[in-house]
Amino acid sequence: MMVLVSYDVSTTDAAGRKRLRKVAKQCQNYGQRVQNSVFEIDTDYGTFLKVKDALLKMIDEEKDSLRFYYLGNNWARRIEHFGAKESYNPEGVIIL
Repeated sequence: MMVLVSYDVSTTDAAGRKRLRKVAKQCQNYGQRVQNSVFEIDTDYGTFLKVKDALLKMIDEEKDSLRFYYLGNNWARRIEHFGAKESYNPEGVIIL
């Protein structure tokens, strides 16, 4: 299943900057950054629940915002990309 994760973490203090790094790192471990604070995560439901739980524990709900957009398994028909940043195929080959 494909899930779009977006976040807005308050960085007015050192704790907020630390939270921002943790949230970005967690998303980067499981997905592909497509905008500064937006990731596409293509994984199974069980793994996604673990990622979601970890992210919810990282943020400060009074200062930060976290959004999940569930695109499902037919995500390819629901995404259009225009502009400078090159798109990618999340089901393609990954070279490390």
